[in-house]
Amino acid sequence: MRIALFAAAAAALTLTACSQQTEENAAATADAAGATAASAAQDTAVNAEAAADNAAAATNEAAANTAAATNQAAENVDAAIVTPAETPAQ
Repeated sequence: MRIALFAAAAAALTLTACSQQTEENAAATADAAGATAASAAQDTAVNAEAAADNAAAATNEAAANTAAATNQAAENVDAAIVTPAETPAQ
């Protein structure tokens, strides 16, 4: 009977040790998952900011190109009015 009690006590201690190790492993895994999620969120924020900057730069360039094309078209109209392509015979 004593051996059975010692065996039961040893089994209980082993289960307690395993339970503690499992708890520590679960906590470490949760910490790692939290760090990974935080890192991913930070990377996403940085990428979103870079994308917004690129979109703003592209919009500014498109606006500048549109303004230049509009100015060129206006100059072409002015030139056509001043010097018509065909002058009627007099």
